Amino acid sequence: MPDKSRIAIIGTGWWATTAHFPALLAHPDAQIVAICDGREEILAMAAKEFASGNTYTDYRQMLDNEDIDGVTIAVWHAAHYEVTRACLERNLHVMVEKPMVLYAKHAQELVELARQRDRELIVGYPYHYSPRAMRARELVQSNELGEVRYINCYFASTTINFLKGNDAKYGEEFGYPVVGPGDVYADPKRSGGGQGHLQITHAAALMHFITGRRPASVMALMNNLDTRVDVIDAITARMDNGALANVGSTGNLQLNDPGKLAIQVNCDHGWLDLDFVTGAGKIRHADGSEEIWERLDTVERPSELEHTVELYPLYSTVNNLVDVITGKASNGSPGEYGWWTVELLDAAYRSAALNGQPVSIESLYEST
Repeated sequence: MPDKSRIAIIGTGWWATTAHFPALLAHPDAQIVAICDGREEILAMAAKEFASGNTYTDYRQMLDNEDIDGVTIAVWHAAHYEVTRACLERNLHVMVEKPMVLYAKHAQELVELARQRDRELIVGYPYHYSPRAMRARELVQSNELGEVRYINCYFASTTINFLKGNDAKYGEEFGYPVVGPGDVYADPKRSGGGQGHLQITHAAALMHFITGRRPASVMALMNNLDTRVDVIDAITARMDNGALANVGSTGNLQLNDPGKLAIQVNCDHGWLDLDFVTGAGKIRHADGSEEIWERLDTVERPSELEHTVELYPLYSTVNNLVDVITGKASNGSPGEYGWWTVELLDAAYRSAALNGQPVSIESLYEST
């Protein structure tokens, strides 16, 4: 294992400059050797701000020229598959931002390719690294609470202006280090969908991570309000063990609202009810005893909690990539959870287009 991990950054926009650059520059075992973005102006701005690595506008040229151990990928959602596949084909470890890809077939291909190449595919879900998520996962998957029977997953957030293409509304809130996302989240060609691919992907992946359950069939309805992408989503899924799950989300909260990410899991011998925005929660055990988790949101806005390990460990996915390469950690957000989440969303968008008709996960892999 190398003492230092040689990392390339593909995509130098909002999220890379918010999370990837700072995490790598702070990690003692990481070295940024190259950065890439097809947008020359934004690439130059990122290079000036962080002064790190050789610069490229063509990621394939970068992969051919540089000696790299791993990459972080934060490009448009629709480009995730192509870029991630190219990196895995070059035997690199990959941390790809969420959503992993837009289609179930592509997700399956990437997971299988990572296995074949014996590389780690990490998906950018920081919630998976929070102590609360790991405790909930341990409890549910140990079967201490019995079989999972019902799941309620709810994510409400203030993404409406992103979905309208107006990132300036959030400039003060997020303090863009270099540049905001522009209108990318409002464009179905670049982002796929709206709230589903921007926010439900977090909540659904966390649901899969905690329960270990995979969707089998999905029904969904969506409301775009006055945008080109979905803003409000209502999804019902039958999971692979027969459990039922409701996954709902809205992005129309006001700017001063911290939102809510709640996951409730009912099992044969107990249940849990957790809010990952505040950290508050309760776990009911079979003997009637309860674990009470106090809320941890001691500041006014979630964005100010970016460095905490308890609620939203922002740097965790990139740090995990470095630690995987140096042999100091295992994959904390495996590609399988990203894959199952893509299945859920792929089926949900198809169902919504059919006015809520059920779509089986199996049908996503049928030849067309």
